[in-house]
Amino acid sequence: MEQFVSENESAIRLTIFLGLFALLAVTEFLRPRRRLTASKTNRWTTNLLIVVIDSALVRLLFPAAAVGIALWANAEGHGLFNWINAPLWISIPVSIVVLDFAVWLSHLLSHKIPLFWRFHRMHHADRDIDVTTAIRFHPIEIIVSMGWKVAWVIALGAPAVSVILFETILNGTAMFNHSNTKLPLSLDRVLRWIVVTPDMHRVHHSTINRETDSNYGFNLPWWDRLFSTYVDQPELGHEGMNIGLNEWQDERPTQLGWSLSVPFFKK
Repeated sequence: MEQFVSENESAIRLTIFLGLFALLAVTEFLRPRRRLTASKTNRWTTNLLIVVIDSALVRLLFPAAAVGIALWANAEGHGLFNWINAPLWISIPVSIVVLDFAVWLSHLLSHKIPLFWRFHRMHHADRDIDVTTAIRFHPIEIIVSMGWKVAWVIALGAPAVSVILFETILNGTAMFNHSNTKLPLSLDRVLRWIVVTPDMHRVHHSTINRETDSNYGFNLPWWDRLFSTYVDQPELGHEGMNIGLNEWQDERPTQLGWSLSVPFFKK
């Protein structure tokens, strides 16, 4: 099973990514939550080019990716679950939940540590939030995040199956909760107890600092409730709130060169 996962990881993830991306792009077009303000053509071109750059760098620097690291750790007997010889029915779900917490913590630290925020603010500079915002992360942030994730995978001894499941779920939910899709409010109220919804995560992209400093989850919504970083609704409402960063409310965030240069600006 793990050999099959390793050999087919890229194809599996790419197929699911493209399918979900297309589905969410259609749903947010048919049922938009907010009216977009910036040029969609420029935004999408820049955001899609960013994910191409990110993917190429990750494959160059981490050719085995997190799944390959998990297979290596398992073969060498590294990590908690390998030490205690935990059965898969325990190690798989626990690994998924713990890795989700690791991503939540990493996201929190990217806001709290000034150096990390310099790179993360490229993501927040997007003046609109839709499915492409989910893949708009600075290449250096992506590399650091991969190193962080690999460390947790090794420490846990996470099975390769759990890693590919986690990454597939995380990519899918991140696209879902960044999408500009309008869900029925009654459905949103139920879903946000199980998964981070678009209305829940949109608050995090507000220009109001108190709201930006909230709702850090990409997948499971429990961490924000547990650590008191949960905000239910934006102060100005979803239609009236401003998205992005106050200092860059113009077309510059839609430009690729500018976006890649954001960490080196003094602001």
